[in-house]
This record gives sequence, C-alpha cells and structure tokens, in this order.
Amino acid sequence: MSDETPELGYARMRMDRMAEKRDDAAFVEAEAARDDARFLAFAGDALVMAGEDGGPLLDAAALSALGPSSRAAYLGRHHGAPRFAASLTDAPGDDDLPASDLRALAVEARLAGEALALGGYAKSMAAWHARHRFCANCGSATDAAPGGWRRVCASCGALHFPRVDPVAIMLVTRGDRCLLGRQARFPPGMWSCLAGFVEPGETVEDAARREIKEEAGLDVGPVAYELSQPWPFPSQLMLGVSCEALSDEITPDFEELEDARWFARDEAALMLARTHGDGLFAPPPSAIAHHLLRRFVQRGG
Repeated sequence: MSDETPELGYARMRMDRMAEKRDDAAFVEAEAARDDARFLAFAGDALVMAGEDGGPLLDAAALSALGPSSRAAYLGRHHGAPRFAASLTDAPGDDDLPASDLRALAVEARLAGEALALGGYAKSMAAWHARHRFCANCGSATDAAPGGWRRVCASCGALHFPRVDPVAIMLVTRGDRCLLGRQARFPPGMWSCLAGFVEPGETVEDAARREIKEEAGLDVGPVAYELSQPWPFPSQLMLGVSCEALSDEITPDFEELEDARWFARDEAALMLARTHGDGLFAPPPSAIAHHLLRRFVQRGG
C-alpha cells in the first residue's frame, strides 16, 4: 500500500534545507535580510500566530515587535523563500501574545499541511537549542553556530548536533481485531496504538516486540514497516509498524497503560468516523496512529 497520506501531520514538506550553505555565516545573514524571509517564533513551546494572515510566518518587523528574540536555526528555503526558527527571550504575558500549542493547532485544524510541517520542523530545532545550552561532555555553556545546526563548547571543543529520537508505534492485529490502549493522559474516550522508544542496540522490530510484550503481555510474529512521521514533542521520529499477535490473552501493564483491549474492525471504523455508540474514538488524522488504524480498516474491505 502507498505511504501517501496527505493528512498525516508534520510531514511531507517541500523544503530545500540548504545543507551545503547553512554553515556559511555570511550566507545565513543574507538570507535573514531578504524581504521574503520569514520567521516562526516560539514563546516557550507555544507557536506565535501573528503573521499577516494570522498564521505563523512573521516578517522581521513583526518578529521585532514581539520583543527580544534569539534566532534558533536557519531552516532552509520553503518554495524558494528563507525560513528561520526563533525563540522569544522576553515574551509578553499570555493574554497579550497570540501563541498556541502546536498539538492543539493540529487537532483543531487551525494549522495543517505544509504549514504544520514547517511549524513542527521549527519547533524541533528551537526545542533542541533550549535543551542543549550546556555541554554534555564538561558542563560548560555552549554557543550556537551561525546556521543553528550545531552547538560548540568553547571549553572542551565538543560539538553537539540536533538529534531525533526513534519511536516504534505498533498496530497489533489478530484476525479481524486490533489491539488499542489508553493512557491516563488521553482525552476521555480516546484509544490509540501502543508505542515506545527504540533503545540502544535494538532494531525497530526488536523494539516493537519488546514494547508489546511489556505493555500487553503479547508475543507477535513478523513485524512490517508501514509509514513514518516526524513528531516534534520535542523531536521524535515515529516509525509505524504492523504485526500479528500469536495469542488472544492480554495482560496490560497498568503502570504504563490505563487499559488495553481488542477492537473489532467495524468498531475501529466507527472510532475513526467518531460515530461509536459508546463515544470511543481514535486519534485525529494529524497523528500516525490514525493512519495505521485506517489501513487496518481498509484492508478488511
């Protein structure tokens, strides 16, 4: 099946990252000075929505009007125009600032498509800088390189680069049923796929089998790759896989999950459509779990 899923959030952005030029300080400064340069600014983890159209793209004047900021990273050119991530250093109070959580913007469909993908990309870079102000090698302060794609420790010389954490997210099936779980932090009624970080020394397949065993007490057979998704909370790569359980009995880990159970294929279809009689529902289309579940439903058809 094709992995083209237009509604998948934070993904499929047509971006020239200008990797061969982003360490050139003079080039980056020239990009920032262009009339068509735009900035995505964050107040903490919230994206500022103060562009001319009420969106996230700010020109230099609009960014300056928000107060002091630091340029986090040169993101590259989006449809030929320079894009930057920035962080406000002295943001106005919440009541004065049109800023929103990126996940809420996606769920509420206030930001979608390439605009959401660009926001996620910028958020990951801004969050990386915020979390790596000190050297993991010696503890001294680090400085950002001109394009924002590395941080340098002036004390020991260590170089630090943006990182992405891989996460396996699994759709477990057995015949015409799929396994879904709930965490206490989920909205009431929402069920989703099981997921967990890939640990050192593991393949994605190994991680999927381990997480399913730990969280649901199930052994599974072959694990097949489905699709992937950047997930900027703060910077993960969700690796979607499907697998067939070798037994029916579930033993949920109630420290990790509030509950886990099997759902019939037609019940999963109702949850995707948000027409389930008990008010149960799947994650929104911006989340990879939605598309894993949709593939399961469609394959039954």
